[in-house]
Amino acid sequence: MTFPTYADHDGLGLADLVAKGEVTPAELAEAAIERIEQHNPALNAVVFKGYDDARKAAAGALPDGPFKGVPFLIKDLGVTVAGWPRTSGSKFAAHIVDHEDSGLVRRYRQAGLVFLGKTNTPEYGITGTTESALLGPCRNPWNPEHIAGGSSGGSAAAVAAGMVPVAHASDGLGSIRIPAACCGLVGLKVTRDRNPNLPDGFDYAQGLVVDHIVSRTVRDSAAMLDHTGLPEPASPYPAPPKADLYMNEIGRSPGRLKIAWSSETPRGKPIDPEVQAALEATAALLKDLGHEVVPQGLGVDYRALYAARAPLSGANFAAGIQRLIDEVGREPEPHELEPLTWASLKGGRKVTGAEALWGLQQLRMLNRGVLALFETFEVYLTPVMGTAPPKIGHIDPVGLEPREVNRRQAEVFPFTPPFNFTGQPSISLPLAWSKDGLPIGMMLTARYADEATLFRLAAQLEKECPWKDRRPAVWG
Repeated sequence: MTFPTYADHDGLGLADLVAKGEVTPAELAEAAIERIEQHNPALNAVVFKGYDDARKAAAGALPDGPFKGVPFLIKDLGVTVAGWPRTSGSKFAAHIVDHEDSGLVRRYRQAGLVFLGKTNTPEYGITGTTESALLGPCRNPWNPEHIAGGSSGGSAAAVAAGMVPVAHASDGLGSIRIPAACCGLVGLKVTRDRNPNLPDGFDYAQGLVVDHIVSRTVRDSAAMLDHTGLPEPASPYPAPPKADLYMNEIGRSPGRLKIAWSSETPRGKPIDPEVQAALEATAALLKDLGHEVVPQGLGVDYRALYAARAPLSGANFAAGIQRLIDEVGREPEPHELEPLTWASLKGGRKVTGAEALWGLQQLRMLNRGVLALFETFEVYLTPVMGTAPPKIGHIDPVGLEPREVNRRQAEVFPFTPPFNFTGQPSISLPLAWSKDGLPIGMMLTARYADEATLFRLAAQLEKECPWKDRRPAVWG
């Protein structure tokens, strides 16, 4: 395939070509490999290349799923792929090779996807930028001097540059939505356990972390969740069942929604004027589309919220690293973890059981207030980030002191974490660009388990402000 033919289609579009016999999965795999080889030196998005496996799979009998023959990349964190390394962006884990697919990966295979490799991630997914001592910085296709976001930055950069139409991503405090916002993509954080984490051994992060994809179109996100978002026996947080296929929802009008919007930040500081202007323009657009749009913040006690989250997340991180230590067979050496990771591990190891459970109890009580507030409106609008994507090095987890890294992260990424705490679905859409041509993502959050409303509204906005054909500097 020529590059324009390949990249002008989203995932479902390529699968349709395969179904019609107009192209083979092997041809799609070669087109993706060509794009990776052309653009990866500038972006550092793909950190493991499984081309032999991809060619073998593409030449074989693929499952007859909705993405049959479509090239796909897996984030190098969390989920496992049989025979592939899982570094988690860390020197300490650099030599781990997994022996079996995780449950979600098996569902991706059943969708007919062809795996080409793994994408860049910061060490253990801690930061909202993809920069690490092991894998190096991942760069933004719109301007390679700027961040691609994190921790799913490699996946977002690869999709935005046209290497693949969709890629796996995960979100613990914003790690799907932030890179989607940085790279001009659709990024849905699904409801807690909509894509089940089990039966992969343990429930990481007490349900704060979810997996899904980044994509260039709303329909690819909907179709993938229709395939992967199925209940799993013994899921600790089973999501309420959906009323209909999400692919059907995107064809429906959202009706007249009550949408609250705000730029309030945990520290009470104003956001970048360009982002504020984009937020106000989005609110005006939604009003023009017939929705009831009202300025209203969450009114949550952010100090109490983050105080409750700290011991819970700290203890969880220490427990996760202990599992990794058991897997590697030894404690990490001083040079094998970055400063922020060491600080997180040492702090987490000091948390007592009582402190961790207090944090969980307190967080659940605070979450009730946020969830109750959503009974007064249906969707909540904010930016994804407080600024446009900053330059590489601004949030440097390798070179900066941990306290400074966290200070800068709080400034750039103030909006996404609360909805990991509550478990609500939340989507980033590329509805604005800065004067320098960098994407500015807007975040829409719905009631618990109500992805349907988000898909209907996102499809309406995609039709009103189409973004799929906007091209970054690194494209082809």
